[in-house]
Amino acid sequence: MKFPKINLLTRILIAIILGIGAGMIFPDTIARIFVTFNSIFSELLGFCIPLIIVGFVAPAIADIGSRAGKMLFVTTLIAYGMTLFAGFSSYFVSDTFFPSLISAQIGANEIAQDASLTPYFSVKIPPLMNVMTALVLAFTLGLGCAKIKGETLRNAINDFRDIINLVISKVIIPLLPVYIFGIFLNMTIS
Repeated sequence: MKFPKINLLTRILIAIILGIGAGMIFPDTIARIFVTFNSIFSELLGFCIPLIIVGFVAPAIADIGSRAGKMLFVTTLIAYGMTLFAGFSSYFVSDTFFPSLISAQIGANEIAQDASLTPYFSVKIPPLMNVMTALVLAFTLGLGCAKIKGETLRNAINDFRDIINLVISKVIIPLLPVYIFGIFLNMTIS
């Protein structure tokens, strides 16, 4: 009998529910196994994010062609404008509504206590570059490929995109529900 394939969003919702339920019954020793997994997976995600940016943005800009520079400039202006709008909106909404929502009877010590579990061990996987460097590199490679119309570098960034796509589809997406499960397990125990 073949089971139906469950989409990612449904698997994440199941992981959230199971994480909350398991947090109520799992002993700390078993929960720390998932916390250890989350620590390592989080490092892997941090390593992969700049590579994902370079792997997908550079080929996309190169594929746009000669009009990539103008489109990129307009898109960047819109993105930064919306970021500023979101930031200022968040500030003014929180400044207006949070003081009335937060009770003065909750002490700062109660809020500051961190009761989350610690991993058995951790592995540091530093990213090759930070996110801004990855964005600038992706823009530079993409615009350069679009301008010079060379095939060697374009083929290389397309191959890199395919490698990153494999990492996402074969590693990150299958393990994401376990990561979400661990997050909600740890939050429930905390």
